Amino acid sequence: MGSAVHSHRGRTGTGVLEAGPERVALLTDFGAGPYVGQMQLLLNGLAPDAPVVSLIADLPAFRADLSGYLLAGLARRMPGRTLYACVVDPGVGTDRDVLMMRCGEDWWLAPDNGLLVPLLRRHPEAEVFRVSWRPDWMSATFHGRDLFMPLAARLVNCDWPDCAPVAVEELVNGHWPADIWQVCYIDGFGNLILGVDADRLTPSARLKVGGQLLSHARTFAEVAPGDAFWYRDAFGLVELAVNQGRADERLGLGLGDTVALHAQDEG
Repeated sequence: MGSAVHSHRGRTGTGVLEAGPERVALLTDFGAGPYVGQMQLLLNGLAPDAPVVSLIADLPAFRADLSGYLLAGLARRMPGRTLYACVVDPGVGTDRDVLMMRCGEDWWLAPDNGLLVPLLRRHPEAEVFRVSWRPDWMSATFHGRDLFMPLAARLVNCDWPDCAPVAVEELVNGHWPADIWQVCYIDGFGNLILGVDADRLTPSARLKVGGQLLSHARTFAEVAPGDAFWYRDAFGLVELAVNQGRADERLGLGLGDTVALHAQDEG
């Protein structure tokens, strides 16, 4: 996520963006059903020139504490000037706040429940705002459609909403760290993604899962079928896998389970 020239009138009130996002990516825990489709359809009506893509719809349900650690990886190597609308929102319908963040060329929208905190830890230069603007009508239970999509449309249309800057320490769960040694996602192959930036580890690092030590491999083909290992995945995160097998079953791990760093060559 690089930098870009950007300005608007004021930081705390309505203004006009000189350059808004060019596209919108949806990141939700909604799964199958009508919800993502309704968000896409509404946004298409409000901002018909902006492509909208469902980037992921199976973030860990209700788990902002896990989902937030996937965001940086999911945005890795994606096109700049993207607005990421992130909706893992078990507090929908309460008085929880809504956040807007600018990080380099990109924009982010999310509930104030910790979802953006890991990203802010990795990008302390990012600007984050509490949004006070609300549309004329919202349902009590579907703010992904009724609040986040109108907000996304305003940004795409270069319309700065009413908001106020806020420090990360003032956010809900603002104490969360940049990385966690927990399983944050299990893909369809049974691979286990941890909330850890893989660049923090050397190839000599070994991870401890129960009584088993996992060594690093660059690709699946570097280990024998059935062997478990860890690798730097395509998102830049630490991932546990079994060549031609399921790591979740082989290692007995589920969402939120902890993995330990056993040893690492610091030289």
